Amino acid sequence: MTQYTGIQGQNILIVSSDPANPVEGQIWYNTTSNLLKGYKYVSTNSWATGTVLPTSTRYATGSGTKTAALIFGGLAPGAVATTLKYNGSSWTSTGSLNTARAGAGGAGTQTASLAFSGFPGGQQATESFDGTNWTNLANMNQTVVQRQGFGIQTAAIAAGGQLPASPFATVNNTESWNGSSWTNVNTINTARNGAAGCGIQTAGLLFLGNTPTRTAATESWNGTSWTSVNSANTSRGNTPGGAGTQTAALAWGGALPPNAATGATELWNGTSWTTNPNSMGTARYQTSSSGTQTSALGAGGVTYPPPAGPLVNNVEEWTGASLTTVTLTTS
Repeated sequence: MTQYTGIQGQNILIVSSDPANPVEGQIWYNTTSNLLKGYKYVSTNSWATGTVLPTSTRYATGSGTKTAALIFGGLAPGAVATTLKYNGSSWTSTGSLNTARAGAGGAGTQTASLAFSGFPGGQQATESFDGTNWTNLANMNQTVVQRQGFGIQTAAIAAGGQLPASPFATVNNTESWNGSSWTNVNTINTARNGAAGCGIQTAGLLFLGNTPTRTAATESWNGTSWTSVNSANTSRGNTPGGAGTQTAALAWGGALPPNAATGATELWNGTSWTTNPNSMGTARYQTSSSGTQTSALGAGGVTYPPPAGPLVNNVEEWTGASLTTVTLTTS
């Protein structure tokens, strides 16, 4: 016969205010609100409309988070030096880049960003942003365009790109930034430009892009070398959106083969990609990216038809699954 006297479930805390740092699955009773509460994953996984950009643009570069984002450069329609800050509800102009550029690589936060590479003409120029102004730093080793970057202002990775002159070949070059200079390191496995990426200098992810055909190839960076991992579900390039970490990434938008815009969204769990049923409201490519897998921002870009359809100034905000305090009901 089963004895129940020794079985004990999880204790329910009785508190006057919600715990500051609850853990997943924790339950408590709040005596102030007279509510039974818990902490669990809430799955939203959808895009919502954000505040439009002051000017329509494409090939701008993003950094920071969804509610503290920075975008800089771009084509509108020529290359611009514009820098904009986003606080989650409005855009503010701030100090301009020293070198107008589009399709640049970027890394960092809203108050400590790095800009490098870009076009027209192919650029090696590197600049750092202190929250107000841009400062010129050491040039990159290779002159390329549409290079992907990730990391922070003082420790970044720049991967891939395209030669700025005929035959306009994609490259597999990778450079590492230590805060004062660039060093060539091990190359990526699939040469590409217009890719997406995320992570830090010692743990990054590179995905999608042009080879020159659209690709779904994904590679993981461990600080020393690149390893090819499972591909995304949809091949696309021409600067799709990307955010997150090496083990929790988000990909959105991009150009499908041959040149149709898409709003498709995929999530990476460190092993494989999963297609999310909710796509962006406006299919686009050549967009800027900021944020994480659970909280991201896609701003501007271009829609179909190719090679450069109408520029857009609309902004979309992504809310993914996240641990959240919820009110529990009983019946």
